[in-house]
Amino acid sequence: MVAEDKAELGSLLEILPPVEFCCIYGSKLHPNNKDETSMIDYIIGVADPKQWHSENLKLNKDHYASWLVHLGGTRMITDIANDIGVGVHFNPFVSCNNKMFKYGVVRMHDLIQDILGWERFYLSGRLQKPVNILVDNLDIENVNTVNLKAATSAALLLLPSKVTEVNKIVQGQYHLFEKMYKPSLEEYASKNLLRFSSAGDKQVHIFQDCGLSAASTLVSSLPPSIRSAMGMKLGEKRILDDSGRVRQQVVIGSREEAAECMKRLVRRKVMVSSTRQAVAGLLTAGAVHGVRYVANKMRKAWKSWV
Repeated sequence: MVAEDKAELGSLLEILPPVEFCCIYGSKLHPNNKDETSMIDYIIGVADPKQWHSENLKLNKDHYASWLVHLGGTRMITDIANDIGVGVHFNPFVSCNNKMFKYGVVRMHDLIQDILGWERFYLSGRLQKPVNILVDNLDIENVNTVNLKAATSAALLLLPSKVTEVNKIVQGQYHLFEKMYKPSLEEYASKNLLRFSSAGDKQVHIFQDCGLSAASTLVSSLPPSIRSAMGMKLGEKRILDDSGRVRQQVVIGSREEAAECMKRLVRRKVMVSSTRQAVAGLLTAGAVHGVRYVANKMRKAWKSWV
């Protein structure tokens, strides 16, 4: 992204209170997206959401649903985000410099926990795709490498021994995905779990070890919440790790069983978090914006189906 575009897309930050972290995510970053009317999506991390929203209400009261401003204020904003949603408050359809923005505000602690542990697997999922980081005071880009390695492990566990197909999400952003995931793939290649080969069509083919030992290594790199849930379903055993400490390891009877178990657990997390956030979004966006927001989501879903 050229400097002019980055400055233009980051213009909303100029009217908001200071933040610890901010990135742009979503379809606006895709080079094939020619829709000038689509919203620019922000993830904003702050130390204290209640304090931040209090300051933002003084600066940008019109960003919030009127009933929230008059009846609930900052306490209701954060209570709905934490108790109904997944810890994120979104303000959609915010107009700034002739562009439309949507920004989600989250406590930095909660953001880091989701990145490292997939506790809610909401923002961590968004950070598994290319983003444009505008502010990063706590080096979240580096923290996110744990999330990317876990995503690599999960993907490999679900994929066959030979991988050549490129999903349409990756097409057009291949170099960005390659930059994000290359370190994790190279690490697994150094452990002889993967090998790469280039074909005459200039496409890189990935071959992976599909044995139980390789599957166990992949599972060990999944977040603690996923490993723990898998252990409850598949069983656990105590082992000595490389440092001589005793730790629990998921018992893997077959790679297919482990992959299916993990897929069900992650799918449930996604379903629960998405539902909770959708309900919270309808409440906090207000009647008009709420209907527009849902309609916008349905329009995007329809485009992806046809």
